Amino acid sequence: MLRSQATRLIANSRAIGAKRTFSLATSSFNRQFTKPLISTRGLKQINFGGTVETVYERGDWPREKLLNYFKDDTFALIGYGSQGYGQGLNLRDNGLNVVIGVRKDGASWKAALEDGWIPGENLFTVEEAIKKGTYVMNLLSDAAQSETWSTIKPLLNKNQTLYFSHGFSPVFSDLTHVEPPKDLDVILVAPKGSGRTVRSLFKEGRGINSSYAVWNDVTGKAHEKSQALAVAIGSGYVYQTTFEKEVNSDLYGERGCLMGGIHGMFLAQYEVLRENGHSPSEAFNETVEEATQSLYPLIGKYGMDYMYDACSTTARRGALDWYPVFKDALKPVFEDLYASTKNGNETKRSLEFNSQPDYREKLESELETIRNMEIWRVGKEVRKLRPENK
Repeated sequence: MLRSQATRLIANSRAIGAKRTFSLATSSFNRQFTKPLISTRGLKQINFGGTVETVYERGDWPREKLLNYFKDDTFALIGYGSQGYGQGLNLRDNGLNVVIGVRKDGASWKAALEDGWIPGENLFTVEEAIKKGTYVMNLLSDAAQSETWSTIKPLLNKNQTLYFSHGFSPVFSDLTHVEPPKDLDVILVAPKGSGRTVRSLFKEGRGINSSYAVWNDVTGKAHEKSQALAVAIGSGYVYQTTFEKEVNSDLYGERGCLMGGIHGMFLAQYEVLRENGHSPSEAFNETVEEATQSLYPLIGKYGMDYMYDACSTTARRGALDWYPVFKDALKPVFEDLYASTKNGNETKRSLEFNSQPDYREKLESELETIRNMEIWRVGKEVRKLRPENK
């Protein structure tokens, strides 16, 4: 239905893309922006659909400038989970002075050893690492930040900068009890992807998009620190937000279109197809495979309008007729979800579950249910049929 026209259009994508996009400085992200209103080095003010925002780019902070800016600093990275892994290795590869702080001989300690961190040189206990750091990067899980804050806070001093990658703990301090000191800079850089993606895009010579925010600006340099550190951890470009907006948009998005909502939609469409006599392979291909392998990549690279252009007239007509129906049906759900995020219900639920001593076992049980769903068992077999997996 879609493939012949899509193939033809993709063949001309370089010419089309040149007309429809411009490239952000040295990053390789193609974004459909208007012309920059101001251009100084890589810094640009860009009109996003009528709203002008400042975007800071990797071109603003070349490696030599980063090395000079942070020449007297040590980054004490606390926690070595997904973000700790990605940000820590990128900082190290950028030539900056990084130390990892984790529980000795725990799972994170062993993971850090595998990645070449050396005990006594750049791998320490949490307390030792914090004492060495001019920047303390709290990259523990949200639940762990809450549980360890009473130990970490007394170790901080006014000459340090406290760093987060999620606004969760400070914003919902009534639940987490994480209240940053008022006498030091407190900043945030939030990569828009997992730590594994932060790492892989950096290794590809690209960079993930990130937001930054400032909680305390005691020195008058907190914004500059945030922008520089965003590039140092592997960002291609970064835009400003607040701690509150970052956590609300993040929790909302994960539960909505990024994970929960898209999973629910996949399941609903698949089940209706199966209930109407379609085979598992057909139901999966028309629900997931064509979306992720054919259409969604077009949206990611060129935009929804381009994806419509790449479809047959029949597909286009149906999508134009039905998207308002889905929007009207789903908007009340998203309104409820945002309210639940903003009032702290989602935070409370997360903390209560993730703080339980048997949470890993309960989580594994829920994930096993997903693995055993027919749709995802079918998907495993379908992926084997892809030419690259032969």
